Amino acid sequence: MRTLLVVGIGAGDPDQLTLQAVRALARTDVFFVLDKGPAAADLTALRREILDRHLGEGGYRLVAAPDPPRDRAPSEDRSTAGRAAYATAVDDWHARRAELYERMVLDELDDEGTGAFLVWGDPSLYDSTLRILERVAARGRVAFEHQVIPGISSVQSLAASHRLVLNGIGTPVTITTGRRLAESGFPPDVDDLVVMLDGDTAFTALAATDAGADLDIYWGAYLGTDDELLIHGRLPDVAGTITRTRADARRRKGWIMDIYLLRRTPRTPTRDGDRP
Repeated sequence: MRTLLVVGIGAGDPDQLTLQAVRALARTDVFFVLDKGPAAADLTALRREILDRHLGEGGYRLVAAPDPPRDRAPSEDRSTAGRAAYATAVDDWHARRAELYERMVLDELDDEGTGAFLVWGDPSLYDSTLRILERVAARGRVAFEHQVIPGISSVQSLAASHRLVLNGIGTPVTITTGRRLAESGFPPDVDDLVVMLDGDTAFTALAATDAGADLDIYWGAYLGTDDELLIHGRLPDVAGTITRTRADARRRKGWIMDIYLLRRTPRTPTRDGDRP
Protein backbone atom coordinates (compact mmCIF):
# COMPACT_ATOMS: atom_id res chain seq x y z
CA MET A 1 0.00 0.00 0.00
CA ARG A 2 1.13 3.54 -0.70
CA THR A 3 2.27 5.68 2.21
CA LEU A 4 1.83 9.44 2.32
CA LEU A 5 3.78 11.59 4.75
CA VAL A 6 2.58 15.04 5.79
CA VAL A 7 5.76 16.71 7.00
CA GLY A 8 5.85 19.98 8.90
CA ILE A 9 8.90 21.91 7.66
CA GLY A 10 8.81 24.99 9.86
CA ALA A 11 8.35 28.61 8.91
CA GLY A 12 11.16 28.82 6.36
CA ASP A 13 14.50 28.06 8.02
CA PRO A 14 15.91 24.71 6.77
CA ASP A 15 17.46 24.24 10.22
CA GLN A 16 13.99 24.15 11.81
CA LEU A 17 13.32 20.61 10.62
CA THR A 18 13.16 18.07 13.41
CA LEU A 19 15.29 14.93 13.29
CA GLN A 20 12.06 12.97 12.75
CA ALA A 21 11.31 15.12 9.70
CA VAL A 22 14.81 14.62 8.28
CA ARG A 23 14.39 10.86 8.61
CA ALA A 24 11.02 11.11 6.88
CA LEU A 25 12.56 13.00 3.95
CA ALA A 26 15.21 10.30 3.60
CA ARG A 27 12.61 7.54 3.10
CA THR A 28 10.44 9.46 0.62
CA ASP A 29 10.32 8.42 -3.04
CA VAL A 30 8.36 11.40 -4.39
CA PHE A 31 7.73 14.89 -3.02
CA PHE A 32 4.49 16.55 -4.11
CA VAL A 33 4.34 20.35 -4.46
CA LEU A 34 1.56 22.70 -5.52
CA ASP A 35 2.86 25.47 -7.76
CA LYS A 36 1.19 28.78 -6.86
CA GLY A 37 2.60 30.62 -9.88
CA PRO A 38 5.51 33.00 -10.52
CA ALA A 39 4.51 35.41 -7.74
CA ALA A 40 5.05 32.68 -5.14
CA ALA A 41 8.03 30.96 -6.77
CA ASP A 42 10.02 31.54 -3.58
CA LEU A 43 7.80 29.03 -1.78
CA THR A 44 8.83 26.22 -4.11
CA ALA A 45 12.44 27.42 -4.03
CA LEU A 46 12.49 27.27 -0.23
CA ARG A 47 11.21 23.71 -0.35
CA ARG A 48 13.98 22.82 -2.80
CA GLU A 49 16.52 24.48 -0.50
CA ILE A 50 15.30 22.32 2.37
CA LEU A 51 15.55 19.16 0.27
CA ASP A 52 18.98 20.15 -1.08
CA ARG A 53 20.21 20.79 2.44
CA HIS A 54 19.07 17.47 3.86
CA LEU A 55 19.13 15.11 0.85
CA GLY A 56 21.77 16.65 -1.40
CA GLU A 57 21.20 18.56 -4.60
CA GLY A 58 19.45 16.33 -7.13
CA GLY A 59 19.07 13.55 -4.57
CA TYR A 60 15.28 13.50 -4.66
CA ARG A 61 12.29 13.46 -7.01
CA LEU A 62 9.89 16.40 -6.89
CA VAL A 63 6.58 16.56 -8.75
CA ALA A 64 4.87 19.94 -9.04
CA ALA A 65 1.36 20.73 -10.29
CA PRO A 66 -0.50 24.05 -10.64
CA ASP A 67 -2.58 24.87 -7.59
CA PRO A 68 -6.28 25.18 -8.52
CA PRO A 69 -7.41 28.84 -8.37
CA ARG A 70 -9.60 29.88 -5.46
CA ASP A 71 -12.44 32.40 -5.54
CA ARG A 72 -11.19 35.18 -3.22
CA ALA A 73 -14.20 37.51 -3.58
CA PRO A 74 -16.20 36.12 -0.61
CA SER A 75 -13.28 36.93 1.73
CA GLU A 76 -14.21 40.62 1.52
CA ASP A 77 -17.86 40.17 2.59
CA ARG A 78 -18.31 40.10 6.39
CA SER A 79 -22.11 39.49 6.33
CA THR A 80 -23.78 36.18 7.18
CA ALA A 81 -24.23 35.53 3.47
CA GLY A 82 -20.58 36.42 2.93
CA ARG A 83 -19.46 33.90 5.53
CA ALA A 84 -21.55 31.20 3.85
CA ALA A 85 -20.11 32.12 0.44
CA TYR A 86 -16.59 32.01 1.90
CA ALA A 87 -17.17 28.50 3.30
CA THR A 88 -18.56 27.35 -0.05
CA ALA A 89 -15.60 28.80 -1.95
CA VAL A 90 -13.11 27.06 0.33
CA ASP A 91 -15.02 23.76 0.11
CA ASP A 92 -14.97 23.95 -3.70
CA TRP A 93 -11.24 24.73 -3.66
CA HIS A 94 -10.55 21.76 -1.38
CA ALA A 95 -12.59 19.48 -3.64
CA ARG A 96 -10.52 20.47 -6.68
CA ARG A 97 -7.33 20.05 -4.71
CA ALA A 98 -8.45 16.56 -3.69
CA GLU A 99 -8.91 15.61 -7.34
CA LEU A 100 -5.42 16.94 -8.10
CA TYR A 101 -3.81 15.09 -5.18
CA GLU A 102 -5.54 11.90 -6.27
CA ARG A 103 -4.18 12.17 -9.82
CA MET A 104 -0.67 12.97 -8.60
CA VAL A 105 -0.58 9.99 -6.24
CA LEU A 106 -2.02 7.58 -8.83
CA ASP A 107 0.24 8.78 -11.65
CA GLU A 108 3.50 9.41 -9.81
CA LEU A 109 3.69 7.00 -6.86
CA ASP A 110 4.17 3.24 -7.07
CA ASP A 111 1.78 0.95 -5.21
CA GLU A 112 4.30 0.39 -2.40
CA GLY A 113 5.97 3.80 -2.62
CA THR A 114 6.20 6.64 -0.14
CA GLY A 115 5.18 10.18 -1.08
CA ALA A 116 5.40 13.35 0.98
CA PHE A 117 3.70 16.73 1.19
CA LEU A 118 5.90 19.41 2.76
CA VAL A 119 3.72 21.68 4.87
CA TRP A 120 4.75 25.13 6.10
CA GLY A 121 4.82 25.27 9.88
CA ASP A 122 2.85 22.42 11.41
CA PRO A 123 0.14 20.38 9.61
CA SER A 124 -2.28 20.77 12.54
CA LEU A 125 -2.59 24.57 12.41
CA TYR A 126 -4.52 26.36 9.62
CA ASP A 127 -3.37 23.97 6.90
CA SER A 128 -5.71 22.04 4.62
CA THR A 129 -3.50 19.08 3.64
CA LEU A 130 -4.92 16.57 6.12
CA ARG A 131 -8.53 17.51 5.32
CA ILE A 132 -7.84 17.14 1.60
CA LEU A 133 -6.23 13.73 2.06
CA GLU A 134 -9.33 12.66 3.97
CA ARG A 135 -11.36 13.64 0.89
CA VAL A 136 -9.02 11.66 -1.34
CA ALA A 137 -9.45 8.58 0.87
CA ALA A 138 -13.23 8.98 0.87
CA ARG A 139 -13.29 9.03 -2.95
CA GLY A 140 -12.05 5.42 -2.85
CA ARG A 141 -9.92 5.43 -6.01
CA VAL A 142 -6.53 5.19 -4.31
CA ALA A 143 -5.67 3.31 -1.14
CA PHE A 144 -3.01 4.71 1.16
CA GLU A 145 -2.01 5.14 4.75
CA HIS A 146 -0.78 8.50 5.94
CA GLN A 147 1.43 9.72 8.75
CA VAL A 148 1.99 13.18 10.20
CA ILE A 149 5.39 14.53 11.19
CA PRO A 150 4.94 17.69 13.30
CA GLY A 151 6.86 20.86 12.57
CA ILE A 152 7.72 24.18 14.17
CA SER A 153 4.74 26.45 13.59
CA SER A 154 4.85 30.12 12.71
CA VAL A 155 3.35 30.72 16.15
CA GLN A 156 6.43 29.21 17.75
CA SER A 157 8.75 31.06 15.37
CA LEU A 158 7.06 34.38 16.17
CA ALA A 159 7.46 33.81 19.89
CA ALA A 160 11.10 32.83 19.49
CA SER A 161 11.97 35.82 17.27
CA HIS A 162 10.38 38.26 19.71
CA ARG A 163 11.65 36.32 22.77
CA LEU A 164 8.10 35.90 24.08
CA VAL A 165 6.15 33.62 26.36
CA LEU A 166 2.79 33.53 24.61
CA ASN A 167 0.60 33.25 27.70
CA GLY A 168 0.50 35.01 31.02
CA ILE A 169 0.89 33.13 34.30
CA GLY A 170 -2.02 30.75 34.57
CA THR A 171 -3.86 32.32 31.62
CA PRO A 172 -4.65 30.99 28.13
CA VAL A 173 -3.54 32.14 24.71
CA THR A 174 -6.07 32.21 21.88
CA ILE A 175 -5.28 31.60 18.21
CA THR A 176 -7.61 33.05 15.58
CA THR A 177 -7.70 34.49 12.07
CA GLY A 178 -7.75 38.01 10.70
CA ARG A 179 -11.25 37.38 9.34
CA ARG A 180 -12.55 36.53 12.81
CA LEU A 181 -10.80 39.54 14.34
CA ALA A 182 -12.44 41.82 11.76
CA GLU A 183 -15.86 40.30 12.45
CA SER A 184 -15.79 40.14 16.24
CA GLY A 185 -13.07 42.48 17.44
CA PHE A 186 -10.66 41.73 20.25
CA PRO A 187 -12.35 39.25 22.64
CA PRO A 188 -13.11 40.94 25.98
CA ASP A 189 -12.08 37.92 28.04
CA VAL A 190 -8.72 37.38 26.27
CA ASP A 191 -5.33 38.89 27.13
CA ASP A 192 -3.14 37.21 24.48
CA LEU A 193 -4.42 36.71 20.94
CA VAL A 194 -2.35 35.23 18.10
CA VAL A 195 -3.72 36.24 14.68
CA MET A 196 -2.97 34.32 11.49
CA LEU A 197 -4.14 34.70 7.88
CA ASP A 198 -4.77 38.44 8.14
CA GLY A 199 -4.45 39.48 4.52
CA ASP A 200 -6.67 42.53 5.12
CA THR A 201 -4.70 43.82 8.16
CA ALA A 202 -7.66 43.76 10.54
CA PHE A 203 -5.45 45.20 13.28
CA THR A 204 -5.52 48.62 11.57
CA ALA A 205 -9.21 49.16 12.38
CA LEU A 206 -8.67 47.84 15.89
CA ALA A 207 -5.86 50.35 16.45
CA ALA A 208 -8.34 53.24 16.27
CA THR A 209 -10.65 51.85 18.97
CA ASP A 210 -10.61 52.09 22.76
CA ALA A 211 -9.81 48.38 22.90
CA GLY A 212 -6.80 48.91 20.62
CA ALA A 213 -5.35 51.54 22.94
CA ASP A 214 -4.69 48.81 25.51
CA LEU A 215 -2.87 46.47 23.13
CA ASP A 216 0.74 45.75 22.22
CA ILE A 217 1.44 44.06 18.90
CA TYR A 218 4.30 41.70 18.08
CA TRP A 219 4.35 41.26 14.28
CA GLY A 220 6.56 39.09 12.10
CA ALA A 221 6.80 38.19 8.41
CA TYR A 222 8.94 35.68 6.48
CA LEU A 223 9.85 34.17 9.83
CA GLY A 224 12.94 32.00 9.83
CA THR A 225 14.20 33.29 6.48
CA ASP A 226 16.84 35.83 5.45
CA ASP A 227 13.97 38.26 4.73
CA GLU A 228 12.50 38.09 8.24
CA LEU A 229 10.74 41.29 9.37
CA LEU A 230 9.86 42.09 12.99
CA ILE A 231 8.01 45.05 14.49
CA HIS A 232 6.81 45.50 18.09
CA GLY A 233 5.11 48.33 19.94
CA ARG A 234 1.85 49.81 21.12
CA LEU A 235 -0.75 48.99 18.49
CA PRO A 236 -1.88 52.59 17.80
CA ASP A 237 1.76 53.68 17.46
CA VAL A 238 3.01 51.04 15.03
CA ALA A 239 -0.08 49.87 13.08
CA GLY A 240 0.67 52.25 10.22
CA THR A 241 4.34 51.24 10.12
CA ILE A 242 3.40 47.56 9.95
CA THR A 243 0.86 48.19 7.18
CA ARG A 244 3.39 50.11 5.06
CA THR A 245 6.18 47.61 5.72
CA ARG A 246 3.89 44.72 4.83
CA ALA A 247 2.70 46.35 1.60
CA ASP A 248 6.26 47.19 0.51
CA ALA A 249 7.45 43.65 1.21
CA ARG A 250 4.57 42.10 -0.69
CA ARG A 251 5.20 44.30 -3.72
CA ARG A 252 8.89 43.44 -3.63
CA LYS A 253 8.54 39.67 -3.28
CA GLY A 254 5.09 39.03 -4.75
CA TRP A 255 3.86 37.20 -1.63
CA ILE A 256 3.91 37.50 2.13
CA MET A 257 3.26 35.23 5.10
CA ASP A 258 2.91 37.05 8.40
CA ILE A 259 1.50 36.57 11.87
CA TYR A 260 1.20 38.62 15.04
CA LEU A 261 0.40 38.53 18.73
CA LEU A 262 -1.91 41.11 20.28
CA ARG A 263 -1.33 41.44 24.03
CA ARG A 264 -3.51 43.40 26.40
CA THR A 265 -1.45 45.71 28.59
CA PRO A 266 -3.37 47.14 31.57
CA ARG A 267 -3.28 50.87 32.02
CA THR A 268 -1.97 52.29 35.27
CA PRO A 269 -4.76 51.96 37.88
CA THR A 270 -6.27 55.07 39.46
CA ARG A 271 -6.27 55.56 43.23
CA ASP A 272 -9.69 53.90 43.35
CA GLY A 273 -8.28 50.82 41.62
CA ASP A 274 -10.36 51.39 38.49
CA ARG A 275 -9.13 51.65 34.96
CA PRO A 276 -9.09 55.26 33.76
